[in-house]
Amino acid sequence: MIFPSKTIEEAVNELSRFPGIGKKTAIRMAIHLLKGDEKNVEKLAEAIINLKKNTHFCTICGNITEKDVCSICASVNRKKEIICVVKDFQDIMAIENTGQYNGVYHVLNGLISPIEGIGPDDIRIDALMNRIRSIKSPELIFALSANMEGDTTAFYISRKLGDTDVRITALSRGIAVGGELEFADEITLGRSIQNRTPYSIKP
Repeated sequence: MIFPSKTIEEAVNELSRFPGIGKKTAIRMAIHLLKGDEKNVEKLAEAIINLKKNTHFCTICGNITEKDVCSICASVNRKKEIICVVKDFQDIMAIENTGQYNGVYHVLNGLISPIEGIGPDDIRIDALMNRIRSIKSPELIFALSANMEGDTTAFYISRKLGDTDVRITALSRGIAVGGELEFADEITLGRSIQNRTPYSIKP
């Protein structure tokens, strides 16, 4: 692909690193930035830099935060004994938008996927186990994608808990098989949380 300048080529190459952004889309984005107001471009650049510099993971649940502990974990109004296990922080955003959940979360930062070379040690399962040990009468809610990776991860965690007194539940199957939580509509997701069912490893 021939570019009119090295600067545009570099911008396109960097923009095309974003998920789902190909070269043609990256070119349109670069041209939009080039034609746009300089102050708006500077605001975008500043926002990206601040995103990288000022955000990190909550030391308790793994959510994105600007402090050591996120606002959900720090809230005195949250039921700390109920932990909703999610793949990533986008799922937290989806569940919070329903307004139907008042517990806390645990972000795994991925799902077990042998095909992709992701094993139990590559995600935050050990951190989850440590949290559970410090809670009296805990409930664990699996809010994982309804696909092979989500089911494998839930199965592994449930087996790891063994004969503990942890109550394990899962979202009711209002979420389509193979679907991602972040794409579920708020009403369906909210009902799935309210109508969660006991989790069983039996087929």
